[in-house]
Amino acid sequence: MKQSLIGQPAHRKEGRDKVTGQARYVDDLTFPDMLHGVTVRSPIARGQLRGVQFGEGIPWHEFTIVTAKDVPGANCVALILEDQPYLVSDTINHPEEPILLLAHADKYLLEEARRAITFEIEPLPAIFSIEDSLNRKELIWGEDNTFKSFLIEKGDVNAAWAHADFIVEGEYETGAQEQLYIEPNGMIAIANREEGVTVWGSMQCPYYVHKALIKLFDLPPKKIRVVQAVTGGGFGGKEEYPSMIAGHAALLAWKAGKPVKLIYDRAEDMAATTKRHPSKTRIRTAVGKDGKLLATEIDFTIDGGAYATLSSVVLSRGTIHAAGPYNWPAVRVRSRAVATNHPPHGAFRGFGAPQSIFAMERHLNKVAQTVGLSPEELRRRNFLQPGETTSTGQVINEKIDLSSLLDRALKLSDYQTKKTRFAEFNASSSTERKGIGFATFMHGAGFTGSGEVYLSSVVGVEATETGKVRVLTSNTEIGQGSFTIFSQIAADALGIDFSQIEIAQPDTANVPNSGPTVASRTTMIVGKLVESAALGLRQTLVAGGLLGERYSADEFAEACRQHIAQHGALKSFSKYEPPPGVHWDDEKYQGEAYGTYAWAVYVAEVTVDLTTYETRVDDFVALQEVGKVINPVLAAGQIEGGVAQAIGYALYENVVWREGRMVNNQMTNYIMPTSADVPPIRVYFEELPYAYGPSGAKGIGELPMDGPAPAILNAIEDAIGQPGIQTFLGQIPLMPETLMKAMTAGGGND
Repeated sequence: MKQSLIGQPAHRKEGRDKVTGQARYVDDLTFPDMLHGVTVRSPIARGQLRGVQFGEGIPWHEFTIVTAKDVPGANCVALILEDQPYLVSDTINHPEEPILLLAHADKYLLEEARRAITFEIEPLPAIFSIEDSLNRKELIWGEDNTFKSFLIEKGDVNAAWAHADFIVEGEYETGAQEQLYIEPNGMIAIANREEGVTVWGSMQCPYYVHKALIKLFDLPPKKIRVVQAVTGGGFGGKEEYPSMIAGHAALLAWKAGKPVKLIYDRAEDMAATTKRHPSKTRIRTAVGKDGKLLATEIDFTIDGGAYATLSSVVLSRGTIHAAGPYNWPAVRVRSRAVATNHPPHGAFRGFGAPQSIFAMERHLNKVAQTVGLSPEELRRRNFLQPGETTSTGQVINEKIDLSSLLDRALKLSDYQTKKTRFAEFNASSSTERKGIGFATFMHGAGFTGSGEVYLSSVVGVEATETGKVRVLTSNTEIGQGSFTIFSQIAADALGIDFSQIEIAQPDTANVPNSGPTVASRTTMIVGKLVESAALGLRQTLVAGGLLGERYSADEFAEACRQHIAQHGALKSFSKYEPPPGVHWDDEKYQGEAYGTYAWAVYVAEVTVDLTTYETRVDDFVALQEVGKVINPVLAAGQIEGGVAQAIGYALYENVVWREGRMVNNQMTNYIMPTSADVPPIRVYFEELPYAYGPSGAKGIGELPMDGPAPAILNAIEDAIGQPGIQTFLGQIPLMPETLMKAMTAGGGND
């Protein structure tokens, strides 16, 4: 048997194909007689569709044209509330909403035709802000513009105010963010009534698309097939939206009787698809003069856009994480997702937690200043300890020591020395200010509450006569390294070489439903199922007397050959079962919200230019407790990538809206951090193995999105050090114009 692969930097399974150009993305695929498709979209935010005009000079008889009348099943994207149509039939609710589809063999003529179509629309009043939605300036969704609301209560918040030495209030705001995956959305479809519908595409969740197409075409599940092509990134942006574009490609193919390829260019992808939810948070906190937190009341609201999509579950995660990793005797969190006439917002790495964690980590710096404690000392006095409970009443059963984690992060970043040195520098410099700040936080791994039980995910492994083993899972490789991780886990469980493991292409015709590739669940939840299925296969061979407890690769292959010869296919499946003691009340929103959390302390060092008001992040330390690291290179890459993405969220990526439309929807005017803007990111791990993760691993994919923004703004506050500056440092992205206003209002550069 081989030495354990866990903790080793095994090479990426798909790496060679990608660097040599052999990997086939959806736009590399082609089929005989294939047509190209485009979407014709609404030019306004809200209105009644009265008619369509087809311009002159276009041979319209050559085109396949699809409208809402051509939908064979239900004209709604099957997800949660099922309120979003594939194509507008009467009411338009956001700019870029799909109204009509075109297909033609000539891509260039297709674009001419798209520009030649105009719509007769009766405009209706629209709303574009959280405030207007809450105030019901216009009623655009349901009875109150609210997709979902939650209430979490622990202890007696009302009684705490009378006993507080200080009451600290603050307001915080976060903007939208574009996922900017390296490959835009795209799908190819073949569809007809006899054979059903097959789509190939760039996606995270094949079974989401499968579910949506069943409803759209009113076909039995066996007549819908969804195949993931090699996918160039997702970050949540290819969680729910691929159901829309897959439906469009399939509707065109259904009517045309030919394959249809539908690929977005970058501008359309940025303008039309989902983004991170903007948010507004108000926090009121009671605290004693000793710095002990007594109670907090949090009001957390996110902008869901025009349709519900995944807003309810984004809101859920943001709500649960809003109180942070602190021991609050009393907590009240009220939250809601509201409708506006922006394009729908959706999944994005972090899934609501970056918004609410930003607010809490900025707020606690304000609390520390009010009480007269350092930010680190305030947190030390209030960290959750083993045996204490979160805002949902979940008992912390892990032996986590957040004070020690904080101490190590501050030591690694040379925090105290730099605080002193930067203060001296700032006193003498007229051109720059330097600062250092940190954030402490946690992130739940897996679906919230009863989500994993509802999914009932299944994973299989299958052995061949040569001793090769295929992992059967619908979880996708989108650049994060899941195929490599699954291979390490399976090889370790079976005691065979890493090269003997293959991962089946995610194809709903051939792999079971393992749940979506989201929510920091892939390694911890699905990886555990891979481990269990592999151990089951091994046990089958041992129990059958074909394999001893210790064996060579040749002996394993021979055992597989004999079993297949005697009994047929050698497969093993594993289905999700919740860990013992995990209970969740969906009505009261109380209990074990997650099987476990990853915990982290991030420290940012910044320089603020007093002429341009630009902020540069000079150094970044990311320390996290993640259970067990399966592959140190991939794990560090996840953290580095997440931090870089979060630096963009904090300082650069400003979505500019005009009447509900993103107007800077190109990479020339949507500014993201480049390699020149990203500092050295020093990644460190602590390992406290989780009993119900594969080899003790937890999920980490979303964690690095949560902490950088508050750490960076806390560092900017440290650099500027002006009275009243906190009022202006409660929003991201923090653009130079905002910082200039803040520093001018706070007394200039003196």
